[in-house]
Amino acid sequence: MVNDILNDLRQHASEAHLKKLAHFAIDDSTALGVSMPNVRKVGSQLCKAFTKQELEARQQLSLDLWQSNIHEAQILASIVGVPQLVTPHQMDTWTATFNSWDVCDQACANLFQKTNFFLDKAFEYSYHEEEFIKRTGFVLMTQYALHHKKADDAMCLQFLTRIEEEAHDDRNFVKKAVNWCLRQIGKRNLYCHPFAIVTAQRIALQNSRSAKWIARDALRELNDEKIIQRLK
Repeated sequence: MVNDILNDLRQHASEAHLKKLAHFAIDDSTALGVSMPNVRKVGSQLCKAFTKQELEARQQLSLDLWQSNIHEAQILASIVGVPQLVTPHQMDTWTATFNSWDVCDQACANLFQKTNFFLDKAFEYSYHEEEFIKRTGFVLMTQYALHHKKADDAMCLQFLTRIEEEAHDDRNFVKKAVNWCLRQIGKRNLYCHPFAIVTAQRIALQNSRSAKWIARDALRELNDEKIIQRLK
């Protein structure tokens, strides 16, 4: 079945799209050149092909797709995966092999943030030294701010502490995730907004180019009058 799916993906591949990946700092070494809308289209068709009684088979397909090591197939694996069947070990295994920010972000958004243990992993990964594992931690925090609107806002204050502690990390895929997380917490609601502002102001005082960029970029957005009016 995996070979059939890979062949389907190849039917949607485009040399022009493949060439665009490097421009967006996406690792194209195992990519086919399939756009995200087409990957999602294939993913939607696959999800509909499984009944509620076939979730274990669907989860196995997700694992098999991941093992193919094809860039788009791994994103597809995160779409097809069944959150309640994902284990901490699986999350650790996938995260340890991330080598492209889009696979990392898609796995977090499509699958990981729907598990019941993703917050524990978010904090755990945020302390890791490996660039993409640390990124995963902050992307999972971002997913909480974005998609768990009814959940406890106090959790976001704990995220802000970690953001401030790691703002010095100047590695591209870490600092951008930290910045993204800070901005999304600030835009979550009127409660979180002032806390994010104060955190950004403190980060700006750190003696680090990365921290100053994170703070400057976040403050520019969070102080935007349109953002403030939307929150009100």
